[in-house]
Amino acid sequence: MVGTMALLHAFTRTSRGRGKTATAPVVTAVLPADDEVLLDAPDDALGPALVGAAHGDHAPAADLLAATRHTGAWEHRDRYVRRLAAFARSRPDWLDAWRSLAPHDPDGLLVHAQVAVDRAWDSPARAELLREVSPLITAAAKADNRDPVPWRLALDHARGARAGHTYFEELWAAAVRRAPHHYGCHVAALRYLASSWHGSHRECFDFADLAAQDAPDDSLTQALPLRAAFGYLTDGCGPRVPLERLGAAADRAAALSARLPASHPWPAELRNLLTYVLVRLDRRPDALEQLRLTGPYATSFPWDRDADDPLGRFLDVRREVGAAVASGRTPGHPLSEQGGRVRFGDH
Repeated sequence: MVGTMALLHAFTRTSRGRGKTATAPVVTAVLPADDEVLLDAPDDALGPALVGAAHGDHAPAADLLAATRHTGAWEHRDRYVRRLAAFARSRPDWLDAWRSLAPHDPDGLLVHAQVAVDRAWDSPARAELLREVSPLITAAAKADNRDPVPWRLALDHARGARAGHTYFEELWAAAVRRAPHHYGCHVAALRYLASSWHGSHRECFDFADLAAQDAPDDSLTQALPLRAAFGYLTDGCGPRVPLERLGAAADRAAALSARLPASHPWPAELRNLLTYVLVRLDRRPDALEQLRLTGPYATSFPWDRDADDPLGRFLDVRREVGAAVASGRTPGHPLSEQGGRVRFGDH
């Protein structure tokens, strides 16, 4: 963690140990039918909490988040908080009841803070409104000093509020003291760096690569370079990043994907993002393998970046990938020598 904190401070360090791009053999895969594919499906733990909330009962959500806090399941906790907060934006009664009955509950405080940040983020007055919700994040962080998720929320908040680098570094240090390899906090830091130094993709890769190298093999932070690759491929500015570095980021994420359970909702976002990047790199056989592993689980991110109908976009890309692999079509060059970005429609 010393290395990644130094990168956040200086943002100049060179990454180490770049891997070689591996090309998977051509594979065939039997994929679920289009009408079997689910968008943003909850896992078996989150599903009952959402059903309970739909009926105005906060107890299943409270029990779920309390369990993640007591066991230190921070990645699951982060994901569940985001999903429950998204539901509460349109159906707040259950959360209001929870907050009324247990105003100091760490889990209710955290969901409430996430809802407030999400609402402020969508406003034209984002920076001003985000400053007003700071006390909610502080309350969530103080409620359980071990929990890194309020600090991920604080990092997101700092980016939206255009906080200075010194303040952000203080938040980052507090976050990694609690969970040195927490993926959500690392993604928040990467997005802050990309926003603050727009176009500095090589430096973003340096931060992401070093964080991944420091992380355990089964940590989602292994996929942080993939997020850096996604940022580069969808940004359209800044100096060219070598194709080999993009490929190495995809390979690292593919190795992580292979270690995670197939056809399960919780790794689905990783596999959807990896599919997106692999298609942009014209590695369709590799993309087909990720589509096989993700099974019937589509996620809004990253497909909602290119389309108002993310499920439809996912299905369109899946058909294109399957047809290309079946026909044995040779892909073209994914990036021009001048570093231009490509879109799906360019192929």
